[in-house]
Amino acid sequence: MSYCLGIKTQDGLVMASDSRTSAGADQVNTCQKMYRFEMPDERVFVILTTGSLSVSQSLITLLRTDFSAGRGLAAAPTFYDAVREVGAQMRSVSEIDREYLQRDGYSFNVHILIGGQIKNQEHELYMIYPQGNPLRSTEDSPFLQIGEAKYGRPILDRGVRGNGTTLHEAAKYALLSIDSTIRSNATVGPPVDILVYGSGELHLQRHRRFGATDPDLMDIHSRWEQSLRRAVSDLPGIQFPYDQE
Repeated sequence: MSYCLGIKTQDGLVMASDSRTSAGADQVNTCQKMYRFEMPDERVFVILTTGSLSVSQSLITLLRTDFSAGRGLAAAPTFYDAVREVGAQMRSVSEIDREYLQRDGYSFNVHILIGGQIKNQEHELYMIYPQGNPLRSTEDSPFLQIGEAKYGRPILDRGVRGNGTTLHEAAKYALLSIDSTIRSNATVGPPVDILVYGSGELHLQRHRRFGATDPDLMDIHSRWEQSLRRAVSDLPGIQFPYDQE
C-alpha cells in the first residue's frame, strides 16, 4: 500500500507522497511515486500515484512520451483538458492490461493525484479514479488523498481550512499527515517527498525528500508527539457521576 495527498490553498499547492511499495511481507521496496512534468513559465504538473506499480509506470511512460513530443499534457488548453488526457491514458493502459490482470486474479488498480497550473489559469488539484474520471478539489474540500488515507485524514480534517490555511502551514500538515500514517501502518514508509508550489511560479523548485533518519523529520515527529501529550494533559479531566457523590 502507499499514501499520497495534495492540499490546495489560496497561495498554491502542496503535494506529498511516501515511497514504500509491497507485494507481500517479503517483497517491500522503495519507489518514488511523485512525477513532475514541467515547461518553465508555461505549465507545470505534479502527478502522484498509488496502486499497482506496473500500471502506474506504464501510465507515466505514455504521458512522458506524449509530453516530450508536445502532445497530451504539453498541449492541453486548460487544466481540465490535461486531467482528461491523463484519464484517457489510464483507459489506454486498461485496454492493454486489464483483461490479463483479471484473468490471473489481479485488479486493475491505480489512483492519481494531479496538481499544477497552466499560464494565465488558476492552480488546480484533481484526483483521477481507475476508470479515468476526475474529481476536483474545492474550497470546502481543499485536500485530496489516495492510498492508505484513513490514518492521515484526522489531522487534515481538523486543521486544513481551505483559503484559511497558508501554504507554509499546509506543508506542515501534509508532513504530519504522512508521519501519522507511517506511525500506524507498516505498509507506508519513507522516504517522504514533499513539493510546494506557489501560484503563478510556473516552475517546480521547492521539493524535498525526507529519509527515515532525516534530522528535520525526526525533530518534527518528536515535537508533534510531545505536543499531543501536553495537549491531552492540559485538557480538563473527565467527570463521572460517581465522582460527584
